[in-house]
Amino acid sequence: KTISTLIGFAAIFTWSFLALLSTAAGPIPPFQLATMTFSLGGLVGVASWLFRPDALKSLRQPWQVWALGVAGLCIYHTAYFFAIQSAPPVEASLIAYLWPLLIVVFATFLPGERLRPHHLIGVLLGLAGAIAVITKGGSVGLADGIKPGHLIALFCAFVWSGYSVLSR
Repeated sequence: KTISTLIGFAAIFTWSFLALLSTAAGPIPPFQLATMTFSLGGLVGVASWLFRPDALKSLRQPWQVWALGVAGLCIYHTAYFFAIQSAPPVEASLIAYLWPLLIVVFATFLPGERLRPHHLIGVLLGLAGAIAVITKGGSVGLADGIKPGHLIALFCAFVWSGYSVLSR
């Protein structure tokens, strides 16, 4: 149990650097950047098989699981890299990270689920907080107007939330 918690913390720690490292990568084309990052991650994953031989069994999945996983991860990250390069990174990241709010909404379409008042209040508070941060407490709008990166970041939020809910 402790190792699982540590792995979770490591994942959150590395995930917290996504925007910073994506911005620091500079003008590397988004498809190339996605290829580079997934190649590096894949190599680390393959190397871990030396210490986790049973992990190979988890690769036996139906093709639909593979299609959803590969498409969800690749489309999200490639679009995120486009968004970061096409709009102010802080604004693009805040828009892309609206996915938790969308997960709450999309999850209500799953069997046996429904949107309850406390869910709706949480979504509205989260959206209000994101708007306050993006606008710096001023009027609703983006610093230099809507750029393609803002729309791509919104697409990211829908891709990740859809991927997450469908993965359930």
